[in-house]
Amino acid sequence: MSVPPERGSSSAVAANVATTAESARKPTPLRLRHRADEVLGGSLSADEAFRLDAEYGNHDLLQLIKLFGMHGPLRPINPWEVEDASGQHLIHAGSYAVLPFGEAYPGILAFAQRFLASEPISVNFAGQSASAWRAALQDTLVGLLATHAPSHADSRVFLCNSGAEAVEAALKLARCARPKATTVVNFRRAYHGKTMGALSLTPNEEYQAPFRPLIGPVRTLPFGDSEALESALREIGPNKVQAIVVEPIQGEAGVIVPPAGFLAHLGALAKEHGIPVIADEIQSGLGRTGHWFASVAAGLDPDIVTLAKPLGGGLVPIGATIARRAIFQSMFNGVHAKRHSSSFAGGSFACAVALRSLEIIADEGLVEKARDDGAYGLERLRAIQASHPQLIGDVRAAGLLFAVTIKPVLPSRLLPIDPTLLPFLSAALGIAALHRHGVHACYSFNGQGVLRLTPPLTIPRTTLATMFDRVEAMAQRYKRPISLLTMLSAGQMARLVRMAF
Repeated sequence: MSVPPERGSSSAVAANVATTAESARKPTPLRLRHRADEVLGGSLSADEAFRLDAEYGNHDLLQLIKLFGMHGPLRPINPWEVEDASGQHLIHAGSYAVLPFGEAYPGILAFAQRFLASEPISVNFAGQSASAWRAALQDTLVGLLATHAPSHADSRVFLCNSGAEAVEAALKLARCARPKATTVVNFRRAYHGKTMGALSLTPNEEYQAPFRPLIGPVRTLPFGDSEALESALREIGPNKVQAIVVEPIQGEAGVIVPPAGFLAHLGALAKEHGIPVIADEIQSGLGRTGHWFASVAAGLDPDIVTLAKPLGGGLVPIGATIARRAIFQSMFNGVHAKRHSSSFAGGSFACAVALRSLEIIADEGLVEKARDDGAYGLERLRAIQASHPQLIGDVRAAGLLFAVTIKPVLPSRLLPIDPTLLPFLSAALGIAALHRHGVHACYSFNGQGVLRLTPPLTIPRTTLATMFDRVEAMAQRYKRPISLLTMLSAGQMARLVRMAF
């Protein structure tokens, strides 16, 4: 047993000197502006959270949201309702279809907590080692797709962190599969994301103009027009078409469903010429529209499928690109398997939550529920529109994906601004009006004056009915579009005009 040196001995002095030197070398911990435990304990008020978020984040976007009185923060009170900073309770129909089960759904939250409490926890990123969770998720995704599209029985999966990343991977797969082809075909008012490749397929001048030159060439066609598609293939030359990228239902355009038979015909044309079809199911897939895969339900057998939004269960960022084996191998073959990767893709926690999300959708019958609730919701919206035709234009639905067009609040000739801003103003005011009536809705990035309602797939029918009651009450309060302007003061209107310019 070692004996400590006596006080005053040379060894004791040396030990003290060494300890003092070690302390001198040890840096003073940096005091961060915020500590996680403090924020968890509520250190930031709603006003302070907004101030800091606006100060160091996307200030103009937050100021715009504040202008319409919807800046939050929002606090979940149950999976289907949130409370805003003023204490008002709102039915949560926002989130852009990212929350399949709502906020903090017990079935997904309890599983995530159990996973994090398990021993041992291993990340097992894709570039480092195999992973039981990644293996289980990939196998399940292929099996799920093959159940509906049997030709995908031996397909493979690339996991990533978002829908835009899934689209980027799909584009690279198509390019490797068709290296001599040059042109990608997409459709008007499509939305595939805002990273450079995905943005090239999102034909919206506001989003594309500042970032040209984009990836191309891209040929943009009318959505749902089979004749235009046939003509374009002849003009371009089928051998020069790298891929056809299509949303089976255009969500951000305002829930646009193509004519019956269009997707099946698109698939037949592509198959005839060996052109890969990429089905963007990021918003339409995994139950939201009343089908596991809206493209397959409409008669298309896509070669590549992109998934994201509901796959993360509202808890984790995760996306997936499923491709036929031959297409997959064209990019990930042999020592070239490292051609495309993502550091965080396929992490165990994200894969575990995604697997549990698929399980909840299946076990709780949420695909069928979305179909039934969607039919009920569309009936309610049509009745509201019929009673308030001056305020509300078209209403559309695909499962629990609803669209409501708010008619222009003013004639365009009265506003000397970019004409695209008038539909934005109309939709934003409609969303603000719904907020005041207890419904949290979302904007449509490629829609013309369209707001959307994307309630959780788990929403009880009574809560869903209340949501439409509140939509009806909003329409009753603001009978004409111009009356929506009464929500803004003269000062707010002036600030809005300044922001528009």
